Amino acid sequence: MTDRIRLLHFADLHLGMENYGRLDPATGLNSRVRDFLERFDELVAFALNQEVDLVIFAGDAYKRRSPNPTLQRAFAKRIKKLADADIPVLLLVGNHDLPTMVQRASTLDIFSTLAVPNVIVARKEGLHRIETRHGVVQVAAIPYPVRQRLLSRDEYRGLSAAQLDREVEKIVTANIQALAEQLDPDRPAVLTAHLSVSGATFGSERSVMLGRDAVIFTSAVADPAWDYVALGHIHKHQSLNRGDYPPVVYAGSLERIDFGEEGQPKGFCLVELARGETTYRFVEVNARPFVTVRADLRDAPDPLLAIREAVAAYDIRGSVVRLVLQMRAEQEPLVRDREVRRLLAAAHFVGAIVREVERGARVRLTGLAPEEMSDRQLLERYFETRDVPPERIRLLLERAARLFEEG
Repeated sequence: MTDRIRLLHFADLHLGMENYGRLDPATGLNSRVRDFLERFDELVAFALNQEVDLVIFAGDAYKRRSPNPTLQRAFAKRIKKLADADIPVLLLVGNHDLPTMVQRASTLDIFSTLAVPNVIVARKEGLHRIETRHGVVQVAAIPYPVRQRLLSRDEYRGLSAAQLDREVEKIVTANIQALAEQLDPDRPAVLTAHLSVSGATFGSERSVMLGRDAVIFTSAVADPAWDYVALGHIHKHQSLNRGDYPPVVYAGSLERIDFGEEGQPKGFCLVELARGETTYRFVEVNARPFVTVRADLRDAPDPLLAIREAVAAYDIRGSVVRLVLQMRAEQEPLVRDREVRRLLAAAHFVGAIVREVERGARVRLTGLAPEEMSDRQLLERYFETRDVPPERIRLLLERAARLFEEG
């Protein structure tokens, strides 16, 4: 019987995200790129400190399929740090890691080309038997399923996108079952896949996903043949079968992408792997906070003071902030962006200042079409839509009548 093996599972690094950031002159990097690298550094330090036996990265190293050399170097440097500590690292290919053409290299293939010790790149479906300090772990890999592979085969040409999705689902399910049949039942087994599984709750990855997805049924992956299912592709950390075996888990992303992930914890999973009795816990990292501040100014005699009080109710230090202001139309000129931004100076970045302006409801034209109304009636209705006081409307209409007569 093997010893209990410590596995670290993470996914969806997306290096290269620059939303809500600015250039850092000290490093030449966008400040948000630094955020993602610092979260990666937290993970590496944890893995070394905890002396984990194996690291599984469940796909999407970069935001783009053609990352610049600086980002590739930063990623490789951290992976090599793990490998040099005699920690095997399996890198699963996600949709953002794939080239635009099947024949081209993926962003992760360089590790295989250079035969970097302790680094395994899983670009194709397959079963890997990985020797760790505490025994062998069987890792079945299912990279992101690409519909385009089917288009080269005659029997799939002419199918609709929905029909191709169903064929992909069948093929992926069959591949998972075939890999399960190859397992040694006496050794711990992990299934890692980069795909969408039914029942999962999406985060903000809709804004960064490339193309559309086939969705795999949870039953296809929740097979007791596996001791842990390490998923990537969906940015929200979640377990899809709480209480059942095996744990089917999305680690989630290491950093927040946008306000759609506001409040979501970010991190990775530490897995205590053993045949038939695997457990795991989520380890949260110090991700950049995203904060939405809401201020209702409609009844405020001093709108700027009301904004100051609303901002003071939140800790915005070092955060990406979105300010939502509810106001009346006549208050708009009193709220200047420059003054508002001074109140948000403690933030890392002001993502948006949203003005929700309440305007008076349009007055119905008493059932008459405009062309059926007199000049006086049209003018009167116009003043009413502008919330002009009745006494002033009467005065203006009297003066307008004299102008109409003179004209």
